[in-house]
Amino acid sequence: MKQSDPETTHEEAPVEKPMPLSRMLAFGAPGFAGAGMAIPIAVLMPVFYSDVVMAPLGTIALAIAIARSFDALTDPLMGWLSDRTRSRFGRRKPWIALGVPLCAVFFYLLFAPPDQITGQAAGLWFGVTYTAYFLFHTIYQVPHGALGSELTLDYDERSKLFGIQSLFILVGILTASVAPSILSGAFDIENPRTTHALIAGFFATLLVVLYAALLRWVPERPEFAKSDPNPLVPGVRRALRNRPFRIFFFAGMVSAIPAAIPGILIPYYTTYVLQVADAEQWLGILLVTYFGTGLIAVPIWMRLAERFSKLWTIVASAIIGTTGGTCLFFLGDGNSMVVLGIFLLIGFASSTGLVILPSMVADVIDYDEFLTGKRREAQFGSFWAIVPKFVAIPGASLPLALLAWVGYQPNEVQSDEVVLTIRLLLGIFPAAFNILTVAILVRYPLSRAVHATIREGIRAHNRGESFKDPLSDRWIEPSSRRLLDNEDGWFLDTFSHAELRRIVQSGPRRALQDVLRAVIASGLLALACGWLAWQTVGDLNSEPGPSTILAVVGAGLSITAMCFHLLRVQPARRLRHAGITSERIEAHLADI
Repeated sequence: MKQSDPETTHEEAPVEKPMPLSRMLAFGAPGFAGAGMAIPIAVLMPVFYSDVVMAPLGTIALAIAIARSFDALTDPLMGWLSDRTRSRFGRRKPWIALGVPLCAVFFYLLFAPPDQITGQAAGLWFGVTYTAYFLFHTIYQVPHGALGSELTLDYDERSKLFGIQSLFILVGILTASVAPSILSGAFDIENPRTTHALIAGFFATLLVVLYAALLRWVPERPEFAKSDPNPLVPGVRRALRNRPFRIFFFAGMVSAIPAAIPGILIPYYTTYVLQVADAEQWLGILLVTYFGTGLIAVPIWMRLAERFSKLWTIVASAIIGTTGGTCLFFLGDGNSMVVLGIFLLIGFASSTGLVILPSMVADVIDYDEFLTGKRREAQFGSFWAIVPKFVAIPGASLPLALLAWVGYQPNEVQSDEVVLTIRLLLGIFPAAFNILTVAILVRYPLSRAVHATIREGIRAHNRGESFKDPLSDRWIEPSSRRLLDNEDGWFLDTFSHAELRRIVQSGPRRALQDVLRAVIASGLLALACGWLAWQTVGDLNSEPGPSTILAVVGAGLSITAMCFHLLRVQPARRLRHAGITSERIEAHLADI
């Protein structure tokens, strides 16, 4: 095959026009409403339903685990659907227009339950509205994230785009954090039902308004919608063969494990470790300090990423955050001002991920386009999130179970064992996982220079020329010139490397046997986890134990795996009549 010399045959790279600031603002502004909705969901909702609406704690906890498992399952499906959508309005906008108003409606209903319902009826209302909220949130959020990845192809401009979005997100978080105090103080609203309904109505309305502006002022790139869509299962396999994506995927898994712990344990740390007089007021001061310094730090991190690199900016912020978080382990009664200083430090580091990580994911998607010839922003973004979402479910519930196990008693002076557990979980546990995350991320290979080479390779492929992969030093042919045509290559990626080897040895009938075994195994595992959850759930009026939560997560993962394998049944049947010879399968194996 002929290999062109990049320095002599490539056309001059086209210069991309800078993105107008107005477009960046229109893209990022919905983050204000989205973040403002996230705070009531994460902080206000459980206490509101247990103490005001009087729904059983067990029902609330179980509904959360089931709904979030379902949410993780719908993410990759939504990414696949968005990437395959073809309409005169684009690939992303139709889904945003569908999901936003329905999400706003169910968000309001979640925080405005009828006055007359209590008990299990309230738990049912919670479960339905909470699940519907996350379903429609996925329908609009996945395409919105994908739209950001394709708006600009410039390495540094992407950091600016997501940096502006992170500013809106942090302002939304701060606004939602102080909203209850403002309503109860300045407006003298004491009824928590009224307070929650007003907050929900405000952010739900704002969500619709800001996304209407995005739909009006932020255009899609029509050239990205021209490539043929890819099947879901082969798309997952090719994503995992993308080395930068694998690094992100496993780093996301590790970092998701302790992600929910600070939000859960800071109130306990404030009350039982610091032992301040007004714990609720002090908690508000710490939260405003944390998110406020994160907001101030956004332009600093944007500048550092442009001056040095995205990777080392992330590493620097992780070192700051890990050091500060570890210090919390050694502090206690009488150290409240020192802790405030620590929150200034870790808050400064907290916004880096909002600024840098989406930009790095967009660079990974460019590399995937170079390898596969397809643009798959939504599928990559949703697939990147699915396992961390599952992992975060037990991470949000197990700390409370551990506190109960060591003897925690509400509203009492805690034992030394309980205080030590709070310190360990808040200070040492997240720090250890942060160090492991950094150890994985330092292998991320897409620097500014490498990304520029990848963009040049994409242009070469569009001209029908081969180009050397800057990460593997292999010459990559454009899809039209590969030994195994593009359609057959994607079809064979329905099956794993080991399955293809067995097909070569035993014939195409072996494919259906392997796929059916995988379907049955994952289905049986889902049933076993569901049975375990049913047996361990106990009294729904109490908090379910860690085994119940883990069983629900296991059932969700198993159902996801079963759906994945069910999608492979029809291709396995087709393989017997597809006429793909063993030689062509061997050629495909050699190519991957």
